[in-house]
Amino acid sequence: MATEAKHGIEKFVLHQPRLEELSDVLQKGLKENFADVHVSVTDCPDLTKHPFGFPVKGICGKPRIADVGGVPYLIPVAKLDKIYDINTVARDTDLPGAFILGAGAASSRTLGINAELMPLVHTEHEGKPAVNGSYVARISPTDGGCLLEKYSEKYHDCDFGLLGNLYVSEGKPGKVIEIRASRRIGQFSLVTAIRKSLENHYGDKPVAMGGTFIIEKGKAKAHIMPAEFSACPLNTEEEVNNWLKHFEMEAPLICQSVLVSRDPGFDLRVEHTHFFSHHGEGGHYYTDTTPDIVEYVGYFLPAEFLYRIDRPVETHKIGRD
Repeated sequence: MATEAKHGIEKFVLHQPRLEELSDVLQKGLKENFADVHVSVTDCPDLTKHPFGFPVKGICGKPRIADVGGVPYLIPVAKLDKIYDINTVARDTDLPGAFILGAGAASSRTLGINAELMPLVHTEHEGKPAVNGSYVARISPTDGGCLLEKYSEKYHDCDFGLLGNLYVSEGKPGKVIEIRASRRIGQFSLVTAIRKSLENHYGDKPVAMGGTFIIEKGKAKAHIMPAEFSACPLNTEEEVNNWLKHFEMEAPLICQSVLVSRDPGFDLRVEHTHFFSHHGEGGHYYTDTTPDIVEYVGYFLPAEFLYRIDRPVETHKIGRD
């Protein structure tokens, strides 16, 4: 479990249970939060196909997670010089050419505004350019609603800003954990329920997972950050929530998620999920708002390593929901 540091990069060896064991742990844990649960080990579906449309077929092969920057670079006051390149993250996590998905903030240097980013990038490698399938969700200047765009239709870099919670793999087909859950009976979102199931079982052994899931039926509570960074410092949860723009969004929603059962001392955001859709809605996922009818199906893998990149020196716990 030793850590090592190099040029602002810290590496940690995570506990990586066998898939069959994880399947049993999650089957038992999720039953406390959902009336109907089926967790199994199965082949990853072809993620290049609808509704995913990812640039690679799977999420398998040398899985790891990266927590880059952090909320302290966004609040209380945004540090706009914090710009990162997803291609560089692939190299920093010792997997050049990786497929990277997750949740982060868009680069204000590229967009000229603040926005939510849903990274989906097959990174550059050995002369092959990156394939950027990412989405970006911003507040529409015309009606104040959600404006969802395919990143590569307007922008040609692979940058993000301030913070990113990323799942990194070779993007190959292979065996994954499939989670089917419906009719929420507990208080937790799907992601929080997964994380708490892992924490309750594995205790002080940190287990991290990343992957994708679809909200097939129901609605979700979401936010999109305003286009303008706050002129006044945001010092409390109430001030942050008043600054964010909140929405209820309709299924089907395609979500990208990264979670870790507990923070082994790296000031992590222990869960972070963004989503896009094919009907113009996207943003930051909190939970579903329709527990009686919600249906989830997701595909996840446990990570072998955690990489903490550019950890903020001055930190706080505000704004991490």
